[in-house]
Amino acid sequence: MSNSLPYSMKDVDYDNAKFRQRSLIKVIAQNILNSNVKRECTKCSTGRFLVLLMIFGVAYIMLTHTPSAGITKNIGTEEGKNFFTDGKGRFKKLWRKPPRLPPRLTPDEIIVMNETLHSSEKIDSGPDWKDKQEKVKAAFIHAWSGYRHSAMGYDELMPLSNRGVDGLGGLGATIVDALDTAMIMGIDEIALEAGSWVEKHLPERINERGQVNLFETTIRILGGLLSAYHLSGKNGSMKGPERGVYLENAKNLADRLVIAFTASPSDIPFSDVVLRDRSAHPAPDGLSSTAEVSTLQLEFNYLSALSGDPKYSVESMKVLEHIKTLPKVKGLVPIYIK
Repeated sequence: MSNSLPYSMKDVDYDNAKFRQRSLIKVIAQNILNSNVKRECTKCSTGRFLVLLMIFGVAYIMLTHTPSAGITKNIGTEEGKNFFTDGKGRFKKLWRKPPRLPPRLTPDEIIVMNETLHSSEKIDSGPDWKDKQEKVKAAFIHAWSGYRHSAMGYDELMPLSNRGVDGLGGLGATIVDALDTAMIMGIDEIALEAGSWVEKHLPERINERGQVNLFETTIRILGGLLSAYHLSGKNGSMKGPERGVYLENAKNLADRLVIAFTASPSDIPFSDVVLRDRSAHPAPDGLSSTAEVSTLQLEFNYLSALSGDPKYSVESMKVLEHIKTLPKVKGLVPIYIK
């Protein structure tokens, strides 16, 4: 005898998936709803990882996705080539940190600083500053003594081997570099010795030496000679040769260095000059340092002002005028330039 049919609401709502024909989607959905899969998944570390991975995947697709119609349309074009790179760029922008701003002084700190700078009390009037000045002066004399003893006439002293090397063209770079420093410090003995060497030996070296770097020679030798001329003063208070010696050597050197500007097919000077041949040539890679070619103007402009010859200023200023016309990235220029 067959069992009686169900008559309660509980029996009516009973759903036996094993016997009742339903779609696969309904079966899966009901199993998920009636089970603890959701709770167990969130408790499991692997489940959490998979959920996060899915979220990041969806976010990445949303950021980088372009409609397929647009891709098909742009195949073979420059826009099509940049499809993937543009997507990556948008993704990078999402995670890019905001720019870090430099520290700024508060209004109170600015007021205190201005009052300190414009104070009537001079900073060199205290005993501490005098002591510091003497220590710097002693360090300079110590360095000069070592150079004079082991490398006089060379560009540089190698302190470990106690020998001199000509790494800057053989123009006595340390001597000319130290000349104006000795004048500023009031060390007459060193100023006299360095000035005498410039008068006796530098003209011959300028005429006979070979390759030198335009930038290094300008800031060290040409700049040192012009500084010595300026610091000597019209009254000749500094010990050493007549101040015109420094200006004549500066002009002789600059006449050879300016070839780097005039020999170049562009407004950017060549990086190297051969002094004895009065010739210039670019670096092996054909590039010049932007920082180097755009910082020569101080010495060349000052020499034009002293000598009355505008050629030094005219040639050097062409560099800055040329750089102004070049495209820039957010106001910045590249490290190297042709």
